[in-house]
Amino acid sequence: MLYIEINGSAAFIFMEIRNIAIIAHVDHGKTALTDAILKQTGAAAEGTTMDSNAIELERGITIYAKNAAVEYKGTKINIVDTPGHADFGSEVERVLRSIDSVLLVVDAQEGPMPQTRFVLKKSLELGLKPIVVLNKIDKPAANPARSHDQVLELFMELGATDEQCDFPVVYAIGRDGRASLTPDDLMMGGTQEHMDLTPLLDLILEKVPAANAGASADAPLMLQPFNLAYDNFMGRLAVGRIYEGTVRPNQNVFIKKPDGTTRTGRTTKVFTFKGLERVETVEASAGDIALIAGLPDIYIGETVTTNESATSLPAIAVDEPTIALNFLVNNSPFAGKEGKYVTSRQIRDRLEKELEVNVGLKVDFSSAESFLVSGRGELHIAVLLENMRREGYELQVSQPHVITREENGVKLEPFEEVVIDTPSEFQGAIIEKLGIRAFVLQNLTQHGNTVRLTLLGPTRGLLGYKNMFIIDTKGEGILSSHFVGFKPYAGEIKKRQVGSMISMATGKSLGYALWYLQDRGQLYIKPATEVYEGMVIGNTAKGEEMQANPTKGKNQSNVRSSGMDEALTLVPIFDLTIERGMEIMSDDEYLEITPKSVRLRKQYLTENDRAKARR
Repeated sequence: MLYIEINGSAAFIFMEIRNIAIIAHVDHGKTALTDAILKQTGAAAEGTTMDSNAIELERGITIYAKNAAVEYKGTKINIVDTPGHADFGSEVERVLRSIDSVLLVVDAQEGPMPQTRFVLKKSLELGLKPIVVLNKIDKPAANPARSHDQVLELFMELGATDEQCDFPVVYAIGRDGRASLTPDDLMMGGTQEHMDLTPLLDLILEKVPAANAGASADAPLMLQPFNLAYDNFMGRLAVGRIYEGTVRPNQNVFIKKPDGTTRTGRTTKVFTFKGLERVETVEASAGDIALIAGLPDIYIGETVTTNESATSLPAIAVDEPTIALNFLVNNSPFAGKEGKYVTSRQIRDRLEKELEVNVGLKVDFSSAESFLVSGRGELHIAVLLENMRREGYELQVSQPHVITREENGVKLEPFEEVVIDTPSEFQGAIIEKLGIRAFVLQNLTQHGNTVRLTLLGPTRGLLGYKNMFIIDTKGEGILSSHFVGFKPYAGEIKKRQVGSMISMATGKSLGYALWYLQDRGQLYIKPATEVYEGMVIGNTAKGEEMQANPTKGKNQSNVRSSGMDEALTLVPIFDLTIERGMEIMSDDEYLEITPKSVRLRKQYLTENDRAKARR
């Protein structure tokens, strides 16, 4: 149904609905393609993008699943843009349960990557028939034919049916908003029909089944949320697929948990999507994706119905967290100078609010001094911390550690599959260093001067490795990983250790002191940086902790000689970010996070206190 207003009266017209999700590995062009669809159909203006969050725009990746809707040839197409990073894979899984087909976007140069395998596997298991979009075919090293063969091999490897393996293919340059059924037409300019996304949109209408076909708008309501949102005025909002019936404002409903437990509720407002905007409506019917308000305790996977005796819809599983760390009140000498929200109560309230919508997060509030926060990966936690600091929060966190479990007397830990694309000259160093971290080489393929390595190993082996990887490949390598499950504990991992360079004074750092210290390791601070005793200002290459005074200036003398006053040359520092800090910190350190600064510090600030703690 499409709600319109004619001469002040409400009117409804029937409209077919198609529900699709756009899935891919990170940076393969999902969002650019979605933006182009929105622009071509007039649903969004030039310059508008699905990635509206500030962190998404800065990083160039999708973090949160988002809904949009376009109208094309009298059909409403609901589109869900999904995250490509493995840390947000649980969002993809939930979305796939609520749509009818997927656009699998694959970079024509890189081919299928780890997250491609993950999202495709989930899609095939649910019986979906993907439409493959080979994107970025204008890249210099793009090879659409090879990528097509690799995708077909992946389909067969994942146990796709014959019908699923017979997937339609569209070739695209998403950034330019162009698509074609043949790559040659697209690259050579093609006819007018190949100058936009019409071939892709026509294929969606042809291949994706109508969501409201066979569903009755008059039947009892059956709606299942696959995502949550939060509004300061309306509270928790549920984004869900309507399988049967119609949802309206001020409607009495029953909410059923997967175990059959039932409670009552009442909707207050109903929204559907038009372009990127949510539009309030008087009703939304079977097949559509709607956003409902008024159910403050609604949760993903529950069933909202008007039939008390109805059977719950199949549950939607949410992946378990793999890493955990403590959130604490900042107690450094600079505590409270830069943040607006600094107390334990304020941090607790913020985490409780986050739990309203971030279902991949778990928080243990049992301790009065700290909160144990568990998430899907370092990036998952880092995004939360970055949002908090931008909101004015000040806190410190402990070193992340992986979550282990025990089954049948066997200790298990999370494992990840890592896929690395790198110039072949660096492969030896990568295999050696990941081998030390308990990773086992699964496959090696070579294309020209580039080699692709596939390795399997424990998640904790990756903690602290990514920066080392950038150095080892001189910034030319691409590393991707995804969680594959819990496997037997891999034993002790001996990582390359660097020691901490610790400030023994409080004050402002001087270039003269840093000039002498930079030969001992890598610095984290610049001249004129405020430091305190116990703050980690760099690392030492020899792996031993070192006390240093970054505030020491040049001694004055009556004797002057040529060369004494020459300008000092400082090497670039290792700029601390939240993610980098979580990677390099030791277990006896805290990462101090404020709206203006990210600092690394020892848990015990003085040498005497650290010595006592080691006893």
